[in-house]
Amino acid sequence: MSPRHRVRWLVMVVVLLVLGLGGSAAGWHFWLRRPVGAGPVRIDVSREAFAAAWTEGEVFLVGMGDSITAGFGASPGRSYFDRLIRNPPGEFPELRGIALTSVLPRLRSTNLSISGSTSLQHEKAQLPRLARQPTNTFGLVVMTTGGNDLIHNYGQTPPVEGSMFGATWDQAQTWVQNFEARLERILNRVEDSFPGGCRIFIANIYDPSDGTGDLRPVLLPRWPDGLRLHAAYNQVIHAVAQPRANVTVVDIHRPFLGHGIYCTQFWLPHYDRADPHHWYLENVEDPNDRGYDALRRLFLNAIAKEFAPGR
Repeated sequence: MSPRHRVRWLVMVVVLLVLGLGGSAAGWHFWLRRPVGAGPVRIDVSREAFAAAWTEGEVFLVGMGDSITAGFGASPGRSYFDRLIRNPPGEFPELRGIALTSVLPRLRSTNLSISGSTSLQHEKAQLPRLARQPTNTFGLVVMTTGGNDLIHNYGQTPPVEGSMFGATWDQAQTWVQNFEARLERILNRVEDSFPGGCRIFIANIYDPSDGTGDLRPVLLPRWPDGLRLHAAYNQVIHAVAQPRANVTVVDIHRPFLGHGIYCTQFWLPHYDRADPHHWYLENVEDPNDRGYDALRRLFLNAIAKEFAPGR
């Protein structure tokens, strides 16, 4: 091989190595890297709404549902349920004093939610633990339900009701209808537990795939009808809540888009340039501390809209 050919060959090898390394780095950054960021999320909460007491009456805050309300994976005192009640140590300056205990001086609380539970278990296991309250007690209920029905068992077992990952649209139609009937029963039973009145705040279901429906980067199998069934469950939540004057749907689906497993992919429609960070734990289905901060803010805004004087 002549010296000229040898140099040309070496240059080609170097170029291929650079391209290979560059491609690997890009693949890691855009497909595998999920930075969580630091500091508060960019969801404003009105300080004015929390400037004076909303009521001097007795209010009973009840958490119901799955691991999101149970606070799975949150640092101590930093689940969304805990942060609704009081500020954790080291609270962000803009939210100091913004919590339910600041405006509901006779607030008491209980959290009945259970990590890993489905809507079937919420009806069978949690409702019986909610005792009928005195007529002088107003109920404030926060709830997350339905997400585990969709994502369990991660495609590792054949889909069944309450564990439907991988189901076809046709296969799941009865399960969607059952979810609607079940949610109606759950809300009826909660309302019956508060003869003095209540307000129920139920979250819709977020999407860690950032609208793509593709969870293969976290080693879950393809689910062709997954997004369609996810939308069907969210439609049920909105449809059941809509005719009930005392039920509010807290939209967590839209604010969490762009903060799932594709948070660094700037070419996707939900990319958040101001906060391109992952709001979930590594298990994909539960929030990290910044995700719980986002949930706390979304629930506080929804609650304040209904309760704060002049809102």
